[in-house]
Amino acid sequence: MTTKQRAPAKRKRQAETKNRTILWLVIIVAVFVGAAVVIYYKRPANLEASTGTTTPSSTPEPFSSSQPQPARPVLTHVTFAPTVANTAPAPSPAPAGMVWIPGGEFSMGAQDPTGMDMNDVGMKATLDSRPIHRVYVDGFFMDKTDVTNAEFAKFVKATGYVTIAERKPRPEDYPGAPPENLVAGSVVFAPPDHPVPLDNYFQWWTYVPGANWRHPQGPDTNIVGKDNLPVVHVAYEDATAYAKWAGKRLPTEAEWEFAARGGLSGKPYVWGDEFRPHGKWMANTFEGHFPDKNNGDDGYPGISPVAKFPANGYGLYDMAGDVWQWTSDWYRPDYYQQLVSQGEMARNPQGPDSAYDPAEPGHQKKVQRGGSFLCTDQYCSRYMVGTRGKGDIDTGTNHLGFRCVMTLNQFQNR
Repeated sequence: MTTKQRAPAKRKRQAETKNRTILWLVIIVAVFVGAAVVIYYKRPANLEASTGTTTPSSTPEPFSSSQPQPARPVLTHVTFAPTVANTAPAPSPAPAGMVWIPGGEFSMGAQDPTGMDMNDVGMKATLDSRPIHRVYVDGFFMDKTDVTNAEFAKFVKATGYVTIAERKPRPEDYPGAPPENLVAGSVVFAPPDHPVPLDNYFQWWTYVPGANWRHPQGPDTNIVGKDNLPVVHVAYEDATAYAKWAGKRLPTEAEWEFAARGGLSGKPYVWGDEFRPHGKWMANTFEGHFPDKNNGDDGYPGISPVAKFPANGYGLYDMAGDVWQWTSDWYRPDYYQQLVSQGEMARNPQGPDSAYDPAEPGHQKKVQRGGSFLCTDQYCSRYMVGTRGKGDIDTGTNHLGFRCVMTLNQFQNR
């Protein structure tokens, strides 16, 4: 066979080798994607731990051509105006476990604090919390604490409700996932035993089959003796179902922030200016080296029972730290800019008409507030009042709970 005759055969063998290599790469990638798809869709959206945010070092995905590009947040300094609370007397008697929030006018949003201990703003936590803008909300009742395991158990006993974490995922919701991966469960914080770079949250989060509100860390754990801990692993649908049963609803984002500020204006924390006034711990947050070592210096290396830290000015406990709290607003990073562009004070804003997160277009997310026991200035400082979290509506985690509000109309029609 001549050199000219051998050349086509050689090229054919090279092409076959190349095709086999590509085929194996495709198979490997498909296996990896299939194994990861469930935890991807069930991952926490607030990546200080939820919902909260994209991986810190990643580049956000391009905006969808079918979606309007959010306006760039306004970063200039804005002075907070005083909170002007309504002075009408509180309706009485207050529903059990609730306090009256007078409502009124306040400055909503967050600024980067400077020159104060523990005030580093992790993960650019204030960028979607601007511009600072004036908002008015009517008065309402609010739960003093997050809904507890005991309270949620009463709801489940009365209704037979089954949470999303207790239901087997449907194949149509997770296309491409192997059937053996479609098992009921939830996302659990699982810290590594050594320091890790903070650019991959899969290093400290894992999808645990059998994890749910009854079994917060997995099927071998339970809530016996933990009645006074906040219920966790509640998706948005679970929280709204409880609220409806209780004759209440979830707060809007504006209601939540008005209540959290407790009558203060422009403070970085729900209690004031200092993270630890006079050395006192004011909230359950992460102490130590994130994510591998929580020293528990505040008394709790994990979730704490409700009301173990001081209440704010309105008598509300744990409005910072411990567990994230759902609100009823869809999440958009440009929503505050939309309100300001209307040229007048927003009255009882209900949030945007639809959700849009430029980092994950197509994900239906609601705003979450307050931060959790995993918040730290090393990574995510959303225990600072005014900052915002976000989370997929079908996802609960072991650092996400909720509390409810009751409007005056609901109160009068009980």
